[in-house]
Amino acid sequence: MKYLITGLLLLSSYQLFAGETHPSRNKKNNDNAGLTLPAGFTATVVAEGYGSVRHITLTKTGGLYAKLGKLYKGKGILYFKQSADGKLELVSSFGKYIGTGIAIKNGYLYASSNTEVFRYKLNDKEEVIDTANPEKIITGLLDRHEHETKSIALDNNNNIYVNIGAYSNACQVEDRKKGSPSMKPCPILDSAGGIWMFKADQLNQTYKDGIRYATGLRNVVGLDWNTATNSLFVMQHGRDQLHDLFPEMYDTKQSAELPSECMYEIKKGDNAGWPYIYYDHLVNKKIIAPEYGGDGKKSTDEYLTPAVAFPGHLAPNGLQFYSAKQFPDKYKNGAFIAFHGSWNRAPEPQEGYYVAFVPFKNGKPNGKWEVFANGFAGATISPRGAEHRPCGLAQGPDGSLYVSDDSKGTIYKISYNK
Repeated sequence: MKYLITGLLLLSSYQLFAGETHPSRNKKNNDNAGLTLPAGFTATVVAEGYGSVRHITLTKTGGLYAKLGKLYKGKGILYFKQSADGKLELVSSFGKYIGTGIAIKNGYLYASSNTEVFRYKLNDKEEVIDTANPEKIITGLLDRHEHETKSIALDNNNNIYVNIGAYSNACQVEDRKKGSPSMKPCPILDSAGGIWMFKADQLNQTYKDGIRYATGLRNVVGLDWNTATNSLFVMQHGRDQLHDLFPEMYDTKQSAELPSECMYEIKKGDNAGWPYIYYDHLVNKKIIAPEYGGDGKKSTDEYLTPAVAFPGHLAPNGLQFYSAKQFPDKYKNGAFIAFHGSWNRAPEPQEGYYVAFVPFKNGKPNGKWEVFANGFAGATISPRGAEHRPCGLAQGPDGSLYVSDDSKGTIYKISYNK
């Protein structure tokens, strides 16, 4: 079945760090930190035990900022420096808000809560000058406690892009209730279910100051500005429960594999079609959603076509285009995706919990995607049983790839040995 991964290599579990205060030195790294990687790559654990580490970003000197989904000792942002042994040592923490988005651009650290975006002035070492008094650049964003995280990306023209996720599965009057009617037009799309663009240096912006850059995106956690194409790419979380809500149209296997998790290249004004359609990677078509007159087969040519489509329910939470020179040539300008892992593929095996790679050529996907780093979950491939769940990705100044885990607060460094 095209693009469908039918199995995962299950690795032996290893002893987890039991403490919460400092990174452990007990992790054995001669086994690639429990990961399976392509030949020539190695992985080490550079920090662990910090809880819900969501997105991450690195400084030009190898320092790392981490945004937390849950507060660690009352703080939501951690700053690490590299020690002599290559590990990351926590040197400061600040920000009393949880969230996901974090990025460095033009002398500022940008970070998001679930309703606001802040920026902190950096010194010449890209260290925050005043952690207590950030500038608030965006405020009043919607948070209905579902798909509430605000991921961010910045372009080279002083714009910041913010995901505002839809607080719904398919825009029914009663969410996820069998037989509940759908709403068209979907009122949620006025303030959620898309990407909003704001100015990166203007204070106290609200919806009225921004632009709804793209719509019809149920929820985007992973997004990145691709400097090779000068455009925004996003990873959408697809809708759920096709069989639960429409058992006469979908069997459990179809519901486990559909709809596709999609990568889109986004331009201003684009509409990816949620909730009216979904993408089916098995037939390579945009399928009309059953809530809006579909039968599992009716297709349409309307709406944006994905750049890449993956099997359903893998939960893509991180996206990073690779622009460095350390990795072999095949990885240059390609995309890494951190798949957080599924919860609703039963009776099929749960999937995801790995980092995938998509090769690109001339700004377009070029060839099949592949699993790049696997084994994060350990021996149990399930949300509650997984030891680690990939969430954020970042490229280090030396060209290494960093991966965060929001289950145990582990940060991995993946390098290529020439």
